[in-house]
Amino acid sequence: MNDSPMQPAIVVGVDGSKAATRAALWAVDEAVDRDVPLRLLYALDQGETTIDSGDTARRLANADIAVRCTSSAVEATNKPVKIEVEISDGPPTSSLIRASRSAAMVCVGAVGRNHFHPDRVGSTAAAVAVWAHCPVVVIRGGSGPSRAGWIVAEADTSPGDGVVLGAAVREARLRNAPLRVITYSQAPPAYLPGVTTEADRRIVGRLSRRLDRWRRGYPELLIEPTVVHGDLVDYLAKNAGDVQLLVVGGRDPHHVSELLGPAGYAVLGGSDCVVLIVDHQRL
Repeated sequence: MNDSPMQPAIVVGVDGSKAATRAALWAVDEAVDRDVPLRLLYALDQGETTIDSGDTARRLANADIAVRCTSSAVEATNKPVKIEVEISDGPPTSSLIRASRSAAMVCVGAVGRNHFHPDRVGSTAAAVAVWAHCPVVVIRGGSGPSRAGWIVAEADTSPGDGVVLGAAVREARLRNAPLRVITYSQAPPAYLPGVTTEADRRIVGRLSRRLDRWRRGYPELLIEPTVVHGDLVDYLAKNAGDVQLLVVGGRDPHHVSELLGPAGYAVLGGSDCVVLIVDHQRL
């Protein structure tokens, strides 16, 4: 409840749910790598109706239990991370958006303890992903600190493209994972499996040249350019199981909402794919 300025931290929304604990565990490596605290933020207003005069005490007790459980899980990793705790008077969405103004990153579980569809993205996570002032990570499924699979990033020609790729490179290095950078083509694909069209080769060639500076800077990192026929949802429908982390730009709220909404749920609902939303306006 302290309104004084805080040092940058990795902020994790905590509400007593398993998803929140998974988000905290995933965020540990981020905090250690940046040498910043891991701040567990609990919002007292969880959308519950006040019943009696002892309601405030009950909510504070719930907050204490939730924070203690998550802290214990983080401490059990035995990693050198400093844990901070913040108890907010407001609702989760506004509390996390406010905290994002000074945070290095905000991490939230895809659903909280009051959500009835455990595999879908709840309203808090979706709203924070669109309106936060820093990069936002949405953790779904059984995602823990790390898992095998590709880091996948979208590439486009907008001014924030370098920021998206920079974030993806950082995550790939942190998690010792290969990076696949995808771009899109509206040309019809080849009819035969394994056959690449001339149009695809030109697109991949242009993207590969753009990625050369990242390859020169990080020669140990595998960076693979890939052309996709269709859109991101089409790509994920076929490859979500091989993706541990998806990095996308947040310039287009509709694009983010689609990814975290029903269309995204349809292709990611059965996977552990983590989604990172970042762009130049959030840094």
